[in-house]
Amino acid sequence: MKYYFLVLLFGISTTISVAQDDLMNLMEKETKDSNTTEYATATFKGNRVINGQSVETVGKKVLSFVISHRFGEFSDGAYNFFGLDRATIRLGFEYGITDRLEVGLGRNSLNKVYDGYLKYKLLKQSKGARVMPVSVVLFSSVALVGIKDPTLDADFNNRLNYTYQALIARKFSKSLSLQLSPTLIHRNLVAYKDVKNDIFAVGLSGRYKLTKRLSLNAEYFYLLPNQTYYRSGVKKVNYANSFSIGFDIETGGHVFQLHCTNSMGMIDKAFIGETTGKWSKGNIMFGFNVTRPFNLGKNKK
Repeated sequence: MKYYFLVLLFGISTTISVAQDDLMNLMEKETKDSNTTEYATATFKGNRVINGQSVETVGKKVLSFVISHRFGEFSDGAYNFFGLDRATIRLGFEYGITDRLEVGLGRNSLNKVYDGYLKYKLLKQSKGARVMPVSVVLFSSVALVGIKDPTLDADFNNRLNYTYQALIARKFSKSLSLQLSPTLIHRNLVAYKDVKNDIFAVGLSGRYKLTKRLSLNAEYFYLLPNQTYYRSGVKKVNYANSFSIGFDIETGGHVFQLHCTNSMGMIDKAFIGETTGKWSKGNIMFGFNVTRPFNLGKNKK
């Protein structure tokens, strides 16, 4: 009887010892987690969701070369090879001055527009010692319309347009990220007296990771009503809201973005404030972005 009692006592003491060790390990882990900060990474795969900017920046001393194409509408039919005969292109360079600050330059064949921008990561989503539920990036750009036009030639300022955005995003899981993009666009010159120089819009973007190298992206920009319009003959027509959907494909050092959109423009003032196509009428265009980063910093040993 005494033998069985000693065995039972030994078993109980061993169990208590193991439980204490597990509890101590758990407490040490919690203490370690509370003293460190873990930042969210790869909220989006590229600097752009599709047309619009994402909260990602290229990183310090990284130069990205971006080629963007937009073709004509599928509804153009076989004569224009379902839009492929009507291509526009934008070539852009993006450089990380720091891990938070990025500068970009580009040239768009549509209206021969030159654009430049600054992008600053104000807040990073994190958990642990510092809890921040979202990432916040501030974005500002200027666009210079280069096309020959007597109206624009009258004053250089007539060619300038400005965009200001706050990009607010959260990575909810390894697969799902969402972003809200309140936007202000200022046009120095507008077509009609009853059109506002300042227009406001709100963008909603999302990414869902399907595989390690493939994700589904979508974005929608809601242009607040009664701000701007264009004329079709004598009729006033409101600009359409931009909607785009597509895929990100990562292949080594390149990121390919394939998508369908109702916007021909590839900079903010164009696809947010000047979209005329409507999905409901079949005004859908195929497009793609190709991004190739180059690390210009010294390799760490």
